[in-house]
Amino acid sequence: MVNFNGKILEANTDFLNEENRGLRYGDALFETIRVVNNKIYFWESHYLRLMASMRILRMEIPMNFTMEFLQDEIKNSIAENNQQDKAVRVRITVFRNNGGLYTPLDNNVSYIIETKVLDNPFYILEDAPYEVELFKDHYVNAGLLSTLKSNNKALHVLAGIYAKENDYNNCLLVNEKKNVIEATNGNIFLVKGNVVKTPPITEGCLNGVLRKQLIEIISKTDDLELNEAEISPFEIQKADELFITNVISGIISVTKYRKKTFTNSTAKQLVGKLNARARLQG
Repeated sequence: MVNFNGKILEANTDFLNEENRGLRYGDALFETIRVVNNKIYFWESHYLRLMASMRILRMEIPMNFTMEFLQDEIKNSIAENNQQDKAVRVRITVFRNNGGLYTPLDNNVSYIIETKVLDNPFYILEDAPYEVELFKDHYVNAGLLSTLKSNNKALHVLAGIYAKENDYNNCLLVNEKKNVIEATNGNIFLVKGNVVKTPPITEGCLNGVLRKQLIEIISKTDDLELNEAEISPFEIQKADELFITNVISGIISVTKYRKKTFTNSTAKQLVGKLNARARLQG
């Protein structure tokens, strides 16, 4: 079942056409949300990011788009799919309505809510090998639009294809200054000693919800020091740990980058704190 503007539709129902602006121009935003036993993790952060992103893209925010309304729509979608007692991946897509060419006829929007069952209700740190490489064919521009979770993800798609074709688990993306800013599917954190480093939003990385949560957790952990600063490719080869974060997987420890291998002791420490925080905020 899919929720389209509040109407529950059977899976595979045709309800969009060739004029859809998300398809034509990538004129759309999305939020990927983790829900466990009908508790929406970090919902306030997701909601505020969505509203801020809609304003940046000059979309008209409907009067009924309150936190409570969208929360109810998410839970209704989960209920229609009989997933209330499961861990669920929810995607909300908001797109400008049909009409116009590059310039829209108006800024009104529609939304879609999809749900998919996840394997585990907890954030689990996998011990499997996880190798990454730099993707240097194209650069992410260090600007405000790059920080949005928009449908303009051609660069990330190409990086994912590059990783698959070369037997890597993921790729690290760089900006026009050739600094490393994120992975194809999440933010990055680098650990050297007791310092945990992550690129600032001004570098062009995604303004990630889990990034925000981990920054707050690390800042309150006595034996760790947070540093938001540029990361060069050279620094990665000198790091003790490197991990990727997103709200669905939690923390993904990188085990290898070129000839460098990494440990994961800090990631292990943080994943427990992250699970505790998620349960409290859910």
